[in-house]
Amino acid sequence: MKELNEYRGFMQREELHKALNTLVGILEGVAADGNVTEAESEEVKNWYDLHRSLLDVHPFNQIFPLIETAFADGHIDIEEAQDVLWLCRKFTDEDAYGLYFNLVTSKIQKLEGMLQGMLSDGAISDSELKQLNDWLNENDDLSGTYPFDEIYSLLLCAKEDGVISDDERNMLKAFFANFVDTRESYNIHEDEVKKLQEEYCVNGICAICPEITFENKNFCFTGESKRAERYEIAALVEKKGAHFFNGVSRKIDYLVVGGNGNPCWAFSCYGRKVEQAMQLRKQGYKIIIVHENDFWDEV
Repeated sequence: MKELNEYRGFMQREELHKALNTLVGILEGVAADGNVTEAESEEVKNWYDLHRSLLDVHPFNQIFPLIETAFADGHIDIEEAQDVLWLCRKFTDEDAYGLYFNLVTSKIQKLEGMLQGMLSDGAISDSELKQLNDWLNENDDLSGTYPFDEIYSLLLCAKEDGVISDDERNMLKAFFANFVDTRESYNIHEDEVKKLQEEYCVNGICAICPEITFENKNFCFTGESKRAERYEIAALVEKKGAHFFNGVSRKIDYLVVGGNGNPCWAFSCYGRKVEQAMQLRKQGYKIIIVHENDFWDEV
């Protein structure tokens, strides 16, 4: 009875698409550097084992035989992974797929699967980060959607000097792990993730080069500005046809983070308002967190 209920749970279209998008992301992540390690192979096999109940469900009834063939020798290599990925993409590109599923949700699920694939062998290579960066640039329509801004900002700052240090890689791993369900991973364990995140805590990441409009938009400010007093900012915002609020809520469009005394703003925690905004972003509300430098550029 339990297996039957679990099977029925997968019959929701949203669940089917999530499973497929996650597989696409995992395969893209493990194949990013042109090689599939043993740990990465185990991660793909674990996804397959967790979703065997979908064997007779389209399109998995066509995908699974290819996966089973790939694992006939106990390991999936790069060519086999790319073959499975090619077939999966054929189904995600179908017109029927887009008719009843939200494209943004689909892309975010692929992104989270990609992060899982990248983390599955415990290391993040330069080639994997390059593919991630290319994917983010190709999907910049996700700007403003959690966690696109956060990941893009963190990655851009980490590679700013041309060299990604071990500390920066660990920081990326700690942040990327937020978007992996460790219950569905073979190699990524919750206790290891928590230990890493205790050492490398990243919060309050601002969007990079955000598009800021004012007419009928709602603004909030946190921190200390290096250019104006809070009441002056409020007056300026209202003069441009927007509304200014002292607190963060679901109706806020932009939370502006003051830059005075915070040169490393992308890696800093700004307290209660940013935390509230981040929680609302996780719930799907389009609150864009911007640094005041970008705010002043648009005024």
